[in-house]
Amino acid sequence: MRGRFITFEGPEGSGKSTQAKWLAMRLQDVGYDVIQSREPGGTRTGEMIRDILQHNAAQEGLCPETELLLFVASRAQLTDVVIKPAIDEGTWIVSDRFMDSTIAYQGYGRGLDIEKLIQINEFAISECFPDVTFLLDIDVGTSLERMQKRSQENRHDLDRFEREARSFHEAVRTGYLQLAKRWPDRFFIVDSRTTEKEVSDEVWRRVEMLMEP
Repeated sequence: MRGRFITFEGPEGSGKSTQAKWLAMRLQDVGYDVIQSREPGGTRTGEMIRDILQHNAAQEGLCPETELLLFVASRAQLTDVVIKPAIDEGTWIVSDRFMDSTIAYQGYGRGLDIEKLIQINEFAISECFPDVTFLLDIDVGTSLERMQKRSQENRHDLDRFEREARSFHEAVRTGYLQLAKRWPDRFFIVDSRTTEKEVSDEVWRRVEMLMEP
C-alpha cells in the first residue's frame, strides 16, 4: 500500500515538533513504518541550509527572495531523496513543517506574492502534497510567551524567525488560517492552547481515518 504523508504547521511555539514526534511514535507502536522529517532539513543538504536560515551561519542578512529560494531548495531535496521514495515503499512520513510554512512566512509574513509562491512550491515538490496537514493554531500572545519560556529553559537564544516583531507573527498566523480556508479538505485545525495530550488525541482521531483501506 502507498504510504501516507502527514505534515504539522503552525506559528512558533504551537507544539508542532512535540506532536510530530508523538504521532510518529504512536504510528510505530501500531505497526507502521514511519520516517519523521523536518523543514528546513531532513537531508544533509537540507540541514546545511537550515543552519543558514535559522542561525545565520553565513553571517549575512538574507533578502526575502533568497530566504524563499533556500527554503524551496531544501524542500525539493527532501521530497526527491526522502519523501517520494518512502511513500512509494509504503512508509508513512510525518513532517514538522512543509510547503505551507513558506507561504505563511515568506508570503504573508514577508509580503511576497502568494500565487507565485504556490507555483514555486508545486514545482519543487512535484505534486507530492500531504494527505493531511495539521494546523496547530495559537494566538500570538501565547506563542510569544512559549517562545520565551522555551528559550530560557533550554538556555539558547531565539532564532531569526522567533526574534521577528509581533506584527510579523500576527501576519503568519493570519496566513495559516487563510491557507486552511483555501484547502479545507487537506487542513485540519487543532486548538494548540489545550493540553499536549488533548492535542495528540485529536490528531490521532483524524489520522485513524487515513488507516482505513
